[in-house]
Amino acid sequence: MEEVILDDPYTVPYRGIYAICDAANEYAEIIEHSNCYSGACWSLYHYAKAPLVLKARSTGNMIRYFMKTGTSNLELKPSVAAAGIESVIVKGDEVEITYAGLGGGGVGATRCRAFADGILRYKISESGGEKCARGTIVIPRRDRVLIGIDDTDSKDVGATWTLTHNIAKKLDCHEAVYLSHSLVQLFPVPEKTQNCMSTVLEFGCVNEKAKSRLIDTFKKALEKYTASSQTGLVVLSDFYAKGLYKYSNRCRTERILKAEALQCARENGVEVLLDGNGVIGALASLPWFGRPDESIIPGTEIKPLAIEKLKNNV
Repeated sequence: MEEVILDDPYTVPYRGIYAICDAANEYAEIIEHSNCYSGACWSLYHYAKAPLVLKARSTGNMIRYFMKTGTSNLELKPSVAAAGIESVIVKGDEVEITYAGLGGGGVGATRCRAFADGILRYKISESGGEKCARGTIVIPRRDRVLIGIDDTDSKDVGATWTLTHNIAKKLDCHEAVYLSHSLVQLFPVPEKTQNCMSTVLEFGCVNEKAKSRLIDTFKKALEKYTASSQTGLVVLSDFYAKGLYKYSNRCRTERILKAEALQCARENGVEVLLDGNGVIGALASLPWFGRPDESIIPGTEIKPLAIEKLKNNV
């Protein structure tokens, strides 16, 4: 057998770590793309107990932490609360995140995160064994950009979820990172192709230039490959998309007219780029970003995020 040679046997770098911030930089969602799902699950269990974390969950191999920005004091305890996020500080177009952990959790808090793709700078202590370790990484501040799409197929060819994912993968880059893809079950109207589902894509953009380039290129690609004359394409830059909860819930349980959808888009600052009948479902998809397990279930209501429920108690 060949000899196993490991350049760095005690480090499993994350694929990427991203910080999505609200307009006031009061809240952030830290999204960690893992290379070892079991290790990320361990982090999810322990990190969820940190004072700044309002809600923590996994979406595939993405671990998402909704957080209050600022600094907190961690009370680390072996096996019980062995690691966490101490601080999330927004400084201009950068976000500084400090982690701490005991033992193997300290390795994750330092080397594993410091060596992730896209890290701008880092400062870490020694880790491993019985040590309590700390690490600070600096990453770009990002705004959330949501793209809703519906009706790109025909009775003979196509599928909206495949086309949109393939375009998103091509456009995924450091400046506009592709974060999630959710299929949204809608009320089955007679005009449906078959299953009556729309799609929402979530990106994290570092600035307006990156956002503009993403949207322009996506629209051109969609127009090139769509098999329908009724394609709907909408875009929203927003941390929550909570203004669309009521509309989206209705669209999943009853028939909505196109005129009503366009009015709702205007009232909530949603940009309509293609206004075929698919705009009805495209608009309804937006609040379901990062919730693919729930969005596929017929009739399921979208509920307020825990960050909204708990912010007055933080």
